[in-house]
Amino acid sequence: MSGPGYPPDRYTGPAGEVTASLRRAAASPDLSLGGGGAAHYLATGATTGGAFGLYRWEMGPAPTGPGPHFHRGITESFYVLSGTVRLYDGERWLDGAAGDFLHVPEGGVHGFQNESGEPASMLLLFTPGAPREEYFETIADAARRGAMSPEDWTEFFLRHDTFWV
Repeated sequence: MSGPGYPPDRYTGPAGEVTASLRRAAASPDLSLGGGGAAHYLATGATTGGAFGLYRWEMGPAPTGPGPHFHRGITESFYVLSGTVRLYDGERWLDGAAGDFLHVPEGGVHGFQNESGEPASMLLLFTPGAPREEYFETIADAARRGAMSPEDWTEFFLRHDTFWV
């Protein structure tokens, strides 16, 4: 039994288990993005039992990234690894550099963009671990092949807890 302030026990076995997994930094990306970018699915909601989703987001030098939006059921956090990433905190766009961190609770308006003309990378953390992979893959596919109908986009964004402002 865990102490005060800790969540209820999820593992109740008599001893620990060998269940850790290592993903090497040199692993191939899971998704190629336009403009030389890539996404690495470090830990998905499916692999963490719904606890969180963690993604390494690599952006090429071309301008890219979503404008202001919010989520009703998930938090999103950003940790800049390299380059300069414009982060929207709900009021203004701020330049984030390596080591900068932005946490956005449910309902918080946010966005990110690489407008620097140079490559940039960051970690994206979603809690709980929603199935963001389909969202990322559909957006990347639509960028390559063309847009869906306005009705299809509306349904898609609602299904993926994304509300544009």
